[in-house]
Amino acid sequence: MKIYTKTGDAGETSLFGGQRVSKTNTRIETCGQIDELNSTLGVARSFDLAIENEAVLEHIQNDLFVLGADLATPPSRKTKIERISESHIKHLESQIDTFQEALETLNYFILPAGSTGGATLHLARTICRRAERVCINCAEIEDISQNAVIYLNRLSDLLFVLARFENKQTDIPESKWKVR
Repeated sequence: MKIYTKTGDAGETSLFGGQRVSKTNTRIETCGQIDELNSTLGVARSFDLAIENEAVLEHIQNDLFVLGADLATPPSRKTKIERISESHIKHLESQIDTFQEALETLNYFILPAGSTGGATLHLARTICRRAERVCINCAEIEDISQNAVIYLNRLSDLLFVLARFENKQTDIPESKWKVR
């Protein structure tokens, strides 16, 4: 089977279920943001991360495929695809709580830096925030699950905590933001 289908040459693509939409459709833009986030997590995983982070990131990458399929499938479309649910969100919250216990409480802003893995997780966090904004815009126009927005909101928090944890594991101190 060839990788190219030529069906998108006119600037359209298909949602799950076959509906054709413009590649600039907000639903497609949101899926693209999720794809970029997933790829950035793949880059982060290419570094020698703490074993705890590696397992969590692999789980998240799998969830992001669920999220992408959810977003590409209008809720009114009857299908058996898995959707992002409250259990996905609760899992993120549990991970945030677990990793945060190993970190010092922050009373100041930190610069998004540190080890290569930690800095890449900070980058992933910012991409996740952008995906969240695009997803919110999509929700204002399209019929999508509110769980998608909530999931991205929690995920950005988790990525912040994972970036801090990664820097701690590599003994790279956090840089405090200094007002000049």
